[in-house]
Amino acid sequence: MPSLTLDRITKYRAETYRTGPGRRITRRDEAVAYVNERGFIYFWPIKEATLPSLWTAVAGDRPVADAHDDPGHVTWGWKDELLPARVWHYAKVLRRRATFIALDVLPCFYALSENYGEPEADYLLQYREGRLTFEAKTVYEALLTGGPLDTVNLRKAARLTSKQSDAAFNRAVETLQADFKILPVGIAQAGAWKYAFIYECVHRHYPDLVERSRPIRQADARRRLVELYLRSIGAVQARDAALLFRWPEREIAAALAALTSGGVAVGGATVAGQPGEWIALAELARP
Repeated sequence: MPSLTLDRITKYRAETYRTGPGRRITRRDEAVAYVNERGFIYFWPIKEATLPSLWTAVAGDRPVADAHDDPGHVTWGWKDELLPARVWHYAKVLRRRATFIALDVLPCFYALSENYGEPEADYLLQYREGRLTFEAKTVYEALLTGGPLDTVNLRKAARLTSKQSDAAFNRAVETLQADFKILPVGIAQAGAWKYAFIYECVHRHYPDLVERSRPIRQADARRRLVELYLRSIGAVQARDAALLFRWPEREIAAALAALTSGGVAVGGATVAGQPGEWIALAELARP
């Protein structure tokens, strides 16, 4: 049974998180390359999820600063500037938190979504089966018929402008992002803060995504995403992967089993001082 130490895992993550000496990201093009390297990362570090973030790769292993002039907040400018550029996919995805996804990995996520190849019709089936709220349906239809809209005008088009509808509108926008139906594609000087996302339908922003996703088997998509996750963090427990992706346990187990049978990972590992069994990259589990 392979045995690891937290120190070994921490040193591995210092490389993948870019917190080691001379590894910090300092330019916008390096940020894009980093997302492509890792496959998917968070924008900010998320307390309840173990995954690299752009903030950490730029600012180091420290909390997100409240001060607007903190050097680490250059990440905010990069994110906004690149929203329309199609260099990565940015939306609230993993655990409905701000996530960057490399474009070559995006079809795997899309293949696992509730989109089956007919974006103008699939949502109606979800709605009829009770898997999409009325507000999410209304917001999506507003974009389908009206094209890209900033948050202020999207609320008007969806008839969700009252104060009482704030929570329902925000949940709808998050739901539609997590299911790869909409995404922010720009910034508008709208609203009280003169800052609002412009949203568009995913299938229109990436016209070839549906066809690129169609031949991908769900089991293969899960295997690739779990492998990228494992290569980012080195070692994982099945429950952590389930919390991140929010897939059923049997599907997480199948993806991890495929990695171990393929020699990418080693199961049944232990980490000194930590409870339970871990799955570790084969290269990390070697003595």
